Amino acid sequence: MDSNLLKTKSIEQLVGDVEHGTKALRRTLTALDLTLLGIGAIIGTGIFVLTGTAAANQAGPGIMLSYALAGLACGFAALCYAEFAAMIPIAGSAYTYSYATLGEVFAWMIGWDLILEYAVGSMTVAVGWSGYFQRILAGFGVHLPAWMSAAPGTQVVMADGSVATAVFNLPAMLIVLAIMVLLVVGVRESARFNAAMVAVKLAAVVFFIVVGVGYVKPENWSPFAPYGWSGIMTGAAVVFFAYIGFDAVSTTAEEAKNPSRDLPIGIIASLIICTLLYLIVAGILSGIVPVVQYKNDVQFLNAPVGYALAVINKDWAAGLVSAGAVAGITSVLLVMLMSQPRIFFSMSRDQLLPAGVSKVHPRFKTPYITTIITCVIVALVAGFVPIQILGEMTSIGTLFAFVIVSVAVPVLRAKRPDAPRPFKVPGGPVIPVLGVLSCLYLMVSLSVMTWVRFLGWLDIGMLIYWFYGRTHSTLVDRAEQMARTGAESFANLVTIVGALVTFNGFAIALLGFLTTFGVTTEELAKWSELDAILSRIGLHVNAEIADRFGLVILGIGVATLIVGMFLRRSTGRAIATARR
Repeated sequence: MDSNLLKTKSIEQLVGDVEHGTKALRRTLTALDLTLLGIGAIIGTGIFVLTGTAAANQAGPGIMLSYALAGLACGFAALCYAEFAAMIPIAGSAYTYSYATLGEVFAWMIGWDLILEYAVGSMTVAVGWSGYFQRILAGFGVHLPAWMSAAPGTQVVMADGSVATAVFNLPAMLIVLAIMVLLVVGVRESARFNAAMVAVKLAAVVFFIVVGVGYVKPENWSPFAPYGWSGIMTGAAVVFFAYIGFDAVSTTAEEAKNPSRDLPIGIIASLIICTLLYLIVAGILSGIVPVVQYKNDVQFLNAPVGYALAVINKDWAAGLVSAGAVAGITSVLLVMLMSQPRIFFSMSRDQLLPAGVSKVHPRFKTPYITTIITCVIVALVAGFVPIQILGEMTSIGTLFAFVIVSVAVPVLRAKRPDAPRPFKVPGGPVIPVLGVLSCLYLMVSLSVMTWVRFLGWLDIGMLIYWFYGRTHSTLVDRAEQMARTGAESFANLVTIVGALVTFNGFAIALLGFLTTFGVTTEELAKWSELDAILSRIGLHVNAEIADRFGLVILGIGVATLIVGMFLRRSTGRAIATARR
């Protein structure tokens, strides 16, 4: 195998490449800017949209406990992020941290995952923004035509009570393209705009709390967990998406004035403030309306906070909160669309993706090419995909990133105990281990189709790395590459395919056993969704046979892996014999 697969970049090399290179970003952000960026990314779709969707479809009133559990797991990961961000103050977030600790192939996996996390997260936010924006328009008597108001196939109830079918979501597409222009102009201007939006949305959240608390009916909290404990955990996994703001803070490390001090402050402060607000809003929302009864109501799912105020005949308050939600969700979209291009930028700078896209704008000093590519793709998908699918995909990508970062902290401590650590996670390995376990538990609580889409994304990414990134990396050994024969390359390819299929089979088998032993339920795991897809090619899978289905795939993967290893050994011996 290529020697660069597990090669790491030293902390000194990572920082030095940026400080002495020609593709460095401008340092302009303070601790307050970073805290506000964190709040800007955390308070938004999570509180104004996912609170309702997760409560209606997964947790019921138990969404309050879901937020508490997600916040606890997130706290463990946040401390790990803070240690790394203070040590390695450059763009790239978990991708860069993995490159310094676990090696290039793991860095690629997490970088590819982060592209999914932020891109799909941006799509989710754009759809949520569209829902609240249309509610504001409705308050002024303006109703968009159904065909341009939601994802294809969505049934939209019109003002006259009729039902029409949507074709695409035009507002979601337009807001992404507008923010693209702002991001290209500069990070300082973007941060100032974000600060203004944060002030507006915090006012909207407080206003909802003050107005709504008097209309809470305790009977709406019963049953507290209509889908059981597994529903609460699935809800926690879904709303975990709402907490990725501190991750976004770490992606701007290269633009912080004093990163070793300011980054830990921004990460931890934003998380604490937002967790408290989430818990309060979740309690009030589920107390105003019986959330489970609205699981099939598109208007509630897209704008639950504004909808709840309308239910209690506070249309004027719903209008004000919806305006604040639009401002708040705009800031979330801004921060997410700021973060993803910087991951893309870092991977391109390391030549794991085409180097040409990592150009810095000569005037604005922003990664403008990666920003434009990201925003155009996000705008197109946001216009055509429903919010429920997007939200779960973002959560699993976020959780996977947090697992890798939590693993990387003790690894780097063992490898580089001498490295300066301006901020250090307290308690030795305890908090990183808790971060890994809690995030893994939330991951397996998500639906099977979310896992299948996630595994498919990782598989595609590994093939891109194998055929492009691996051979173009700045760490590649050209002499080793030139000496490798075609037989060796084929054997290596069979081996990596076997490893991928093995990983996929293990994940599906694990999910199957969890359903078999009652850790998850069919209503939440939704094996029927996967069965509906596989039935088109004559295959069937359900909760009863899912574990065996996964074991079959696992067996195929192991067999392929063994064949690949045998071929590698055989070709190696043949070459050695020929050379003698």
